[in-house]
Amino acid sequence: MEILWVLMALAMFSLVLLPVFRRRRAGIQLASPGDPDAADPANYGFLRQEELDIRMPGPDHDLLDVLDLVQRTQDYRAASQLLAGTETDGERRWQRVQAFAGAASLELQQRPGGVSETPGGQWLRVWRAEQPKDAGGAAVHAEFLVQQAWRTSMPGTDEFRIIMEEAKAACGEAALLSPGDPVPYIIELSVARGLAYPEPEFEQLWLKILDRAPAHMGAHLAALHYWCEKWHGSREVAYSFAEAAAARAPQGSLLAAMPLFAVFEHLPEVNLVRSFYQSEVVTKAVHGALHAVHAARPDDPMLAHVRHLLILFLVRGERWSEAMNQLVHVDGHVGALPWTLTPDPAADYAIYRALAVAGYEANGGSPATLSH
Repeated sequence: MEILWVLMALAMFSLVLLPVFRRRRAGIQLASPGDPDAADPANYGFLRQEELDIRMPGPDHDLLDVLDLVQRTQDYRAASQLLAGTETDGERRWQRVQAFAGAASLELQQRPGGVSETPGGQWLRVWRAEQPKDAGGAAVHAEFLVQQAWRTSMPGTDEFRIIMEEAKAACGEAALLSPGDPVPYIIELSVARGLAYPEPEFEQLWLKILDRAPAHMGAHLAALHYWCEKWHGSREVAYSFAEAAAARAPQGSLLAAMPLFAVFEHLPEVNLVRSFYQSEVVTKAVHGALHAVHAARPDDPMLAHVRHLLILFLVRGERWSEAMNQLVHVDGHVGALPWTLTPDPAADYAIYRALAVAGYEANGGSPATLSH
């Protein structure tokens, strides 16, 4: 099966065509499109690759409706109203702030403006100018600056530092406008990573979040990045942070899935050995995440995030049936790790989905045997 992972890696790196797979007694091999023996994800009701929504990890119809309205009319007021009606200490507010900031940042990238053109994301600038005391607008602006820093400059450069310092000040302003809201401090976690806060300063910031939302999954994921080996911690420190969060997770909390995210953050850049994904550390993290998914509320905004990451590990571990059970819950939206780390999230997700379908059918599965 190792050759399968080599083929998959080549496909992902090239991002040219979605592989189509067929079943063989000796394993799963590439098949030509239209081959009668090819596994077809459409048989399971999955959307075509071009129909996949890369903006969100899962459905948030109110957010998507407002995003469409704001971008069509360039009027921020619907966004302001939506955030004003979203509870401050929940996961959904954080996701919505990220989505509005990301939309403005992408607009600006696509339309930087000029002599005769209004720059993209103008609605956010108008929002801040007309409603300077709006806590939602202040949070979106702070997150916008963070995303701009990572999107347009390199860590360590003067440009990056200047934008991040501006973002830090914007986080402080947003926090003053909404004292009980953890979101401004969660945004600052990314600033802390980019500006390399000393550990005592980072810990002080983290305590402010724990005081406001101790079980906030999005906050824990943002903090995990700081503690990772590639930033300001180590594999051991990151694992310890994730395992401690899982150990104190309330009943039904998705924090129990944190070790899986820690494992993901420390995956080797190239590892196509099947046994790694069936090792004890990976198996334990996957089982913890599966338990968290089964115990979580169906409407938990972070549930789709965990399911998407599980798909990667379940497919690489050749746990086809379990991967299919996650796919039926998330198919349609792919704006989550691990897909968003690639230039074409929909294509990357579709590759794993095709692998899952092929592996499932190679082991006797069919649309009729898949529970929804």
